[in-house]
Amino acid sequence: MSATMSGSGSAPCRFAHYFIICGIDNETGLEPDALAGENFDQSPLKRTFKSKVLAHYPENIECSPFDQDAVNMLCMPKGLSFRTQRDSRTPQFHSFLITREDGSRTYGFVHTFYEEVTSPQICSAMQTLLQMHQAEHNTSAHNCPSSSSSSSSSMDSLASSLDEVESPSSSSLSQGGRRSCGCSGEGYDSVRDTLYVSKAMCLITPMPFMHACKRFLSQIHLAVTSHQPPPLPLESYVYNILYEVPLPPPGRSLKFHGVYEPILCQRPGVGELPLADFPLGEAFRLLGVENLVQLFTCVLLEMQILLYSQDYQRLMVVAEGITTLLFPFQWQHVYVPILPASLLHFLDAPVPYLMGLQSKEGTDRSKLELPQEANLCFVDVDNHCIELPEDFPQFPNKTEFIKELSEVLLSFGLSPAGGNTSPGPAISTQSSTLEKELKSTSLRELVDDKRNGNLGGEALDMLELLQGNPTLERLQALAKRTGVKVARLEALAAGQKAVGDEGVGGRSPVEEEELRNAKLNVQLREVFAARFATMFADYESFVIQNSPDLESWLTNREQMHNFDKASFLSDQPEPYLPFLSHFIETQMFATFIDNKIMSQWEEKEPLLRVFDGRIEKARLYNVRAPSLRSSVYQKCTFLKESAQAIEQRLRKIDHTAIHPHLLDMKIGQGKYQQGFFPKLQADVLASGPTNKWSNRTCSTQRRVDRHRQQNEHLVLDNDLKEKYMQEARNLGKNLRQPKLSDLSPAVIAQTNWKFVEGLLKECKMKTKRMLVEKMGREAVELGHGEANITGLEENTLIASLCDLLERIWSHGLLVKQGKSALWSHLLHYQAREEKNELLSESPVSNGQERRKSESSVGLPALRVSVIQDMRHIQNMGEIKTDVGRARAWIRLSLEKKLLSQHLKQLLSNQALTKKLYKRYAFLRCEEEKEQFLFHLLSLNAVDYFCFTSVFTTIMIPYRAVIIPIKKLSNAMTTSNPWLCVSGELGDSGTLQITKNVLEMTFDRQNLGKLTTVQLGHDNSGLLAKWLVDCVMVRNEITGHTYKFPCGRWLGKGVDDGSLERVLIGEFVVPCNDDEGGRGAKTPPLQRSPSQIRRISITSLTGRGNKPTTVQIQESIGEAVNNIIKHYHKPEKERGSLTVLLCGEGGLVWALEQFFQHGFRSARIFQKNVFVWDFYERVVAFMDNADQIGDLQEIPEPLGLNCESFCRYVNAINNMPRNIGKDGKFQLLVCLGARDRLLPQWLPLLAECPVITRMYEENALLRDKLTVSSLVGVLETLNDFPITLETSFTKSVEL
Repeated sequence: MSATMSGSGSAPCRFAHYFIICGIDNETGLEPDALAGENFDQSPLKRTFKSKVLAHYPENIECSPFDQDAVNMLCMPKGLSFRTQRDSRTPQFHSFLITREDGSRTYGFVHTFYEEVTSPQICSAMQTLLQMHQAEHNTSAHNCPSSSSSSSSSMDSLASSLDEVESPSSSSLSQGGRRSCGCSGEGYDSVRDTLYVSKAMCLITPMPFMHACKRFLSQIHLAVTSHQPPPLPLESYVYNILYEVPLPPPGRSLKFHGVYEPILCQRPGVGELPLADFPLGEAFRLLGVENLVQLFTCVLLEMQILLYSQDYQRLMVVAEGITTLLFPFQWQHVYVPILPASLLHFLDAPVPYLMGLQSKEGTDRSKLELPQEANLCFVDVDNHCIELPEDFPQFPNKTEFIKELSEVLLSFGLSPAGGNTSPGPAISTQSSTLEKELKSTSLRELVDDKRNGNLGGEALDMLELLQGNPTLERLQALAKRTGVKVARLEALAAGQKAVGDEGVGGRSPVEEEELRNAKLNVQLREVFAARFATMFADYESFVIQNSPDLESWLTNREQMHNFDKASFLSDQPEPYLPFLSHFIETQMFATFIDNKIMSQWEEKEPLLRVFDGRIEKARLYNVRAPSLRSSVYQKCTFLKESAQAIEQRLRKIDHTAIHPHLLDMKIGQGKYQQGFFPKLQADVLASGPTNKWSNRTCSTQRRVDRHRQQNEHLVLDNDLKEKYMQEARNLGKNLRQPKLSDLSPAVIAQTNWKFVEGLLKECKMKTKRMLVEKMGREAVELGHGEANITGLEENTLIASLCDLLERIWSHGLLVKQGKSALWSHLLHYQAREEKNELLSESPVSNGQERRKSESSVGLPALRVSVIQDMRHIQNMGEIKTDVGRARAWIRLSLEKKLLSQHLKQLLSNQALTKKLYKRYAFLRCEEEKEQFLFHLLSLNAVDYFCFTSVFTTIMIPYRAVIIPIKKLSNAMTTSNPWLCVSGELGDSGTLQITKNVLEMTFDRQNLGKLTTVQLGHDNSGLLAKWLVDCVMVRNEITGHTYKFPCGRWLGKGVDDGSLERVLIGEFVVPCNDDEGGRGAKTPPLQRSPSQIRRISITSLTGRGNKPTTVQIQESIGEAVNNIIKHYHKPEKERGSLTVLLCGEGGLVWALEQFFQHGFRSARIFQKNVFVWDFYERVVAFMDNADQIGDLQEIPEPLGLNCESFCRYVNAINNMPRNIGKDGKFQLLVCLGARDRLLPQWLPLLAECPVITRMYEENALLRDKLTVSSLVGVLETLNDFPITLETSFTKSVEL
């Protein structure tokens, strides 16, 4: 049973807030629209003139104040346009929205049509303008060659806007190109020609019921242009939609009446996806599935999005479509789907935005000068193409996702590839079908509906049926005479037939099309919503809720972590990580988590409520298995269900609004005149009816408001809360919508100042976040001593820093070459510096370049300059674009800890900055610039490898220096030394060093972080013994220096007889002076504790303090722990295992202490005894015992262990390399750990009789308890696949 409803209550309950007419003001006449930036070279018929709001009803509404400038600008973004009878005058429809400062939105729906100009003053003004233009054109044609004049005039036609696309006369441009200037046939003669001007009708509504508004406005227009006057004055219909049609309640449908036919609309229920009436199918048709998913990903990652089309409605359909698909997230930044010409300066905004720009017909994309393109996604809607930013992560399961969307589109007969497969119907065709079908059937419906007491049914029937039908006329006359009402029966019979022809189930084709659109919309949205429900099914587990109440949470919002990002990412499938690591850093995700936390104290935000309901439902239907990390694609299961809900609502109407009816109007006003929109009677439209229902609604609304306010006061004072919320929400929130109404220079300046403040705040937050992430992890000295944050997170943060720098550099830009504003500035700087160098003919600038002081002995200082680092980047053939070069330069500067210094140097050239930037630009605000550089300087506190780890295939020059201990040995050697440098990404191969030249440079593909150096010589000549202190190796691009301590002899018959050593590297932290290394000189040789010359414990016996048994056991435990932690990290973030095995405090070092405890290493015939000697004797004993047959009595597993131990020791002894006894011990430990044999060999060594001769009674190796606990500790390593660098295992044959 459908109930009749009235919407006359308070404005929030009404379907529409305002009805507006915009057009030409006959009193002010023709005013050029300076803001639209039109070209005065064009024919006056093609220029744009200022439009005015001619009337709006009601005057104002408290909850939605009328903004005249904004509405006028958005109703007619191009201003007025003129036509003659020769041009096409097809009506156009477009939508717009206005976002208020608090983020709430109202929607506008505009029907633009052409009306004949009746004012003689305007006609003569147009003729005068045309004559002046023609005279100017003729003189310019005489002054310059004909070819150029024709080309310039055809350029005029190129600049003309959308209106000319449809005008048939513009198709004949090719005839000499002159016609577009208003010369010859396209001129205007006020006697001969009829002049038409554009006029717009607009409805402003609180919710986006696009289809309903479009149909209502087109029926009003039809009534204006129809041969017959409408059944009722237009005021009745306008009054009805403003005051008597309510918003449908959630989950219900509503029928209200237009001029000729009823109009349906429906609103989703509380648990359904929110209302979205813009046709998504159209957005997919315009862009294609692939492009739309890529655009969707850019929006999710909060890049700058610029939509570009000749058609305003297309801009709106794509913008609204894409933001609708974000559910449960919401776009948090500047959102202007239609950017009026007067607001073009807003493209300068250094924040994420989603804007729509109308393209002029024929203008090329390449001619469009955009201030910032480094992070821009440019969408050319009309040409179905999209330009994506660089370094762009793909949406998870993109292929399967596109496949599922394509299936939905195909089921509705749409091509997934997009393109004009089924263009949407133009208004003209709709109007014609309305003319033919709807007038008869809908007038009949109005008559049949008994609720409408204002209409005389017979009169209407006669109006409709007597037209040109003699039979019916005779019948009607007979009926009148006899008093029998035949007319209605006839009408019903005719109607039945019409209904049969109309469509399915008594619905018009238009209604069927709407239903189809609504079903397609909801199914496409369900597919997107299901992706998020799968990806964030467990998001609640990672929300950190640690505030007792809302007030304390809001107060500390900035300092608190609300979401455990690291744990969340570690729980995700590997392929999702590149996208998710970026997405969880966005403002829309942060706001979503904020809303989740606030739902503890407040009512849940509607989108969040629906989303949580979805997740709950999914959990009930399929209990999730522990395999959380699965990246298997799960299809959406709600498609049929959601489409059925909409169909049911539209098939069975829940509510019918009051019909339009005669109003209490003054007679004789607003007389019908075909083709002209009448002046409506303002007094009847100024306010709605007052009845009990409206009073009841208002009082209910007031009660709800009062109750809500009381609740809020209990929690927090409302103003205070608003202040906190504004601060809690990040940058961009207060800049969501440019103020359309006030475009004074002061307001523009204030907006730019907000941008400057916002950029500084964002820089502060980003640098702080980078520091906290980098330093806040366990500061376990793994790898090269840096506390490691996940490489993925680090990469995301650095990418976002690069994006911020690009936005800062593109704010207020005047001159730019290429897509990157930062690289463009660097190139200008480079050109000036190189020019200065040439002028002075001496490298003066080099003298100014600061040198970096090295803590490394023996390495020459590395030259530091902006230009030098630019040249490194320019020499990298792998990088093809300016944006890529800028990002590489930022990464390199950050890794070298020179980012702040370099940018300071760049900005010190103030003349250049003034030339490149407007006065209000961020880079010209001195105080903010200083603070910005200071924030960047704080990043020098931590070590980044963001250049080395990203550009892995480039060639890098390395410099190596060997530093001998001169006091104790020869500084020179007669033998031929060689070197092999290994890093995480590869090794250099064996490099022969020129005799007695202890320094060399070599180019190799990026070796990554350096881990080991193999150093050796061939033992030739008389002075073959060599005592080496260390080897230093430096990456000449990044300046990273590694020290490889040795402190041992290389030579036969000295130390352990080694001719080759594997040295473990440690990263040398450069010690810059305060002023960035000015006046740098090599500091005195001071070793940090970790750089003590590592002399083997074997050679230290008898000297110094020996470690206690507890210390030894602890050091083994710690070494094993570090290796286990290493394997619990994601693979890309593990650092060097070699350091954990063989570095200081590593496993080899700890086990060496264990074996050294209680070892009898007294010199026998002046020779040191090494642990390796003990191993060799154990092997000899076992070989003997095996020959005698003693080993047969040993239990089977122990026997196998004997065999493997002997095999490994013999293989190491038999290899051709001379790595010395300590080197052999190190190798055996590493191989034993790799092959999981260490725990098996220990008991064997402890029980071998040789032990009594070589170890004291109290030695740890002779304590059974200690050995068994050590075996237990070492067995924990068996779970991990230990891999060794080739520098260790070279030429060992097992």
